[in-house]
Amino acid sequence: ASGDSDFVHRQSTRAKALDAVRGVLPAAALSNVGIYGTGQGYEALLLRMRAHPLAEARAYAELMLPELRKVIPSFLSRVDRPERGGVWTHYLRSTREATAEVAAELFAGSTPDALPSPEVTLVDFDPDGEEKVLAAMLYPHVDLSEERILERVRRMSDDERSALVAAYAGERGNRRHKPGRALERVAYRFDVCADYGAFRDLQRHRMLTIEWQPLRPTNGYTLPEVVVDSGVGERFADAMGRSAALHDALGDAFANQASYAVCLAYRIRFSIQLNAREAMHMLELRTTPQGHPAYRQICQQMHRLIAGQAGHRAVARMMTFVNHEDPGLERLDAERRAERRRGA
Repeated sequence: ASGDSDFVHRQSTRAKALDAVRGVLPAAALSNVGIYGTGQGYEALLLRMRAHPLAEARAYAELMLPELRKVIPSFLSRVDRPERGGVWTHYLRSTREATAEVAAELFAGSTPDALPSPEVTLVDFDPDGEEKVLAAMLYPHVDLSEERILERVRRMSDDERSALVAAYAGERGNRRHKPGRALERVAYRFDVCADYGAFRDLQRHRMLTIEWQPLRPTNGYTLPEVVVDSGVGERFADAMGRSAALHDALGDAFANQASYAVCLAYRIRFSIQLNAREAMHMLELRTTPQGHPAYRQICQQMHRLIAGQAGHRAVARMMTFVNHEDPGLERLDAERRAERRRGA
């Protein structure tokens, strides 16, 4: 753009190029991971890692335990005691394996679903959820039962509802200014089939429940338009083919490890269940212009479904910082701000 330095333009273009081709990276690609948590959180994490089907997950648990004991030994005293953590780990492993066996019997001979369209489906919500949110907004400010508050909410006019929502949400100066816990009164469950890279970005969010299915090539892959426009679509497709071939070659002999061969562009099916308060946080954060197009698109669709299919338009309107625009060069504004800071 006019007025931008060559450095800003190069950095923004480079970021877009890397975002476009990150799909050729395999799931086995190494990454640095930093973890910050409570003692109880680490105990739960280590117990689950020790019950994990992958040997490397179990090995990392054994590496982490002595390091954590240097700083929080009392919180982790039960992890490797056979009668405590050992029993717990066995419980986690046995229930996972037993449930997998039941699922295999129930769906024996079934074929994978056809590729979904759209990629995001709102599968569960409360049709009366918005009224319950309005009642929750009023609850701390009156001396009445929730049932009576709901009765009054049902008689409210559109103008009264709008006034209540406006008062509760207030003038949000930025996305960090968030309304209170009334938004926790309603929840949504989404079924998503998107590329593995986008899944890993969304998987990091905390105040929600996310479950995923095995990563395999069966759901197809996403091919960014910019890759095709750049003339490297065939090379991208060739990488996908080799990824699928390696996965299939590993086959049943290495069923758990085969996913390592699958490239990030391949789709994985996962569910996200979250309340409206966490939806506000995630959707506003993950639709910022500098975000990756893959997860921006997912979150934009979620926002539309909350307003349209669920009919919770007032809830959706409170998410004022959800961005539905196409930013072009996603990192451009961020690079401009960084350059201004360097010059200050």
